[in-house]
Amino acid sequence: MSIKLKTPAEIEKMRIAGKLAAEVLEMIEPYVKPGISTGELDKICYEHIVNVQKAIPANIGYHGFKHTSCISINDVVCHGIPSFDKKLKDGDILNIDVTVIKDGYHGDTSKMYIAGKPTVAGEKLCQITQESLYEAIKIIKPGIRLREIGKTIQKYVDKFGFSSVREYCGHGIGEVYHDEPQVLHYDADDGGVILKPGMTFTIEPMVNTGDWRTRTMKDGWTVKTKDHGLSAQYEHTILVTDNGVEVLTLRSNENFPRVIEH
Repeated sequence: MSIKLKTPAEIEKMRIAGKLAAEVLEMIEPYVKPGISTGELDKICYEHIVNVQKAIPANIGYHGFKHTSCISINDVVCHGIPSFDKKLKDGDILNIDVTVIKDGYHGDTSKMYIAGKPTVAGEKLCQITQESLYEAIKIIKPGIRLREIGKTIQKYVDKFGFSSVREYCGHGIGEVYHDEPQVLHYDADDGGVILKPGMTFTIEPMVNTGDWRTRTMKDGWTVKTKDHGLSAQYEHTILVTDNGVEVLTLRSNENFPRVIEH
């Protein structure tokens, strides 16, 4: 497995792309409310990336995908297709996932939103999923095995009776959208990969209230929980530094450090 280590110049470009991706998720938040369609939310994201940021939405045209964002509601695990016919309802939980290309480099991030008044179950799932991502980020430093990330996430969500999806994973990222290594969100063989400074990849746990198994819809994109339970996801692009980790897609309103040193 060949994992590209980024140069200082490449890292700086990734910081910029990551910052732009984070800004999209901040920008869209006030629009997420009952009655708006996922198609409208996607259009707003597109216009911001193209017209304001002068950047490129990476998802458009990727394996034939036609939209800027993936918007996944309630029992949709990932890859939800935006639609002007799909309107948010009170209590819906939804993930908005965007990837921005700037100067040839990708920034990939997602977060959960709640339309209107949250349900207890939906709010708890979102909270635990975000915390599982944070727990994984906290351990990252050179010299540890890649599988420690998945082990940390699985151990955390299992405590709450939730499950970590196994069919989809994080990935290396840079000039290439989906690169090596694959970053699994459960404890599994990692091919012996040891983290090194200059590695950049996403961590993006998908966590279900019930079983971890999923099913793909006939549209070829939308992935749902097999047992119809709720699913949540949070994602950051991170950089392994000389002595820890830097979160390249940290939002300005997040209560989490951008840089952690060990």
